[in-house]
Amino acid sequence: MVVGGDVKPRVIGRRQTPGMDDRQLGSTIRALRHRRGWRQADLAERARMSRELVSRIERGDVASTPIGRVRVLADALGARFDPTIRWQGGDLGRLLNARHAAMHEAMARQLGSVGSWVVEPEVSFSIYGERGVIDVLGWHPPTRLMLVIELKTELVDISELMGTLDRKRRLATQIGQDRGWVPAAVGVWLVVADTRTNRRALAAHATVLRTKYPADGRTTRTWLRRPVGGVMGLSFLPNDAVTTIGRATRPIRRVAGPRRSGVVRR
Repeated sequence: MVVGGDVKPRVIGRRQTPGMDDRQLGSTIRALRHRRGWRQADLAERARMSRELVSRIERGDVASTPIGRVRVLADALGARFDPTIRWQGGDLGRLLNARHAAMHEAMARQLGSVGSWVVEPEVSFSIYGERGVIDVLGWHPPTRLMLVIELKTELVDISELMGTLDRKRRLATQIGQDRGWVPAAVGVWLVVADTRTNRRALAAHATVLRTKYPADGRTTRTWLRRPVGGVMGLSFLPNDAVTTIGRATRPIRRVAGPRRSGVVRR
């Protein structure tokens, strides 16, 4: 587990450096509290929890503490709590990166199959202090239309994701001009790995997401062949369309159930 002011989530394999244990977590909380000059009672009041719970966490006794309470405590200290997953079977970070790279390949094939599209993967930018990477940037010379494609193997924060895509769309015009592209319009296509967890996350925000990205996968693929205006699309990338580490992933078999209204559809 990690507590810090600007710490990225980590996934650690067997051969990497171990992260923070329970006792170190407690020591970190205590050190941050001391830095602010607070008593345990002060921190407990700001985090809206008992002083006894704060004391227990600072002693490293967190085995029975809900993870959400530790996150609230870190927020009260102006820090951020990010759990770390370790896996004895191998390097999860490399596994996730491989799947993301496979999604890149699948999307490049889709754009290549419709013709006329120029595709650039992993386009980094730094404009007036705003930095980031566009997973796939597409350019259609005949219509001067640009497409920002965001690939997600897993979803964490929907609100942050939408804000990030708005920023990338806004900056795409200047990014394109640096390449000699002067877009008439910029579209966005959010492509998400088809997993049960991702489907649940998107279904929970179906209304706002479909308002923001009304075009589904079929509509967006039709748009790729005959692009007009800037599309705003959201779709799942089927498991059988993605290859990882040189072989196709096996599709997840599901038992068909009643269709629910409001669920994000492919």
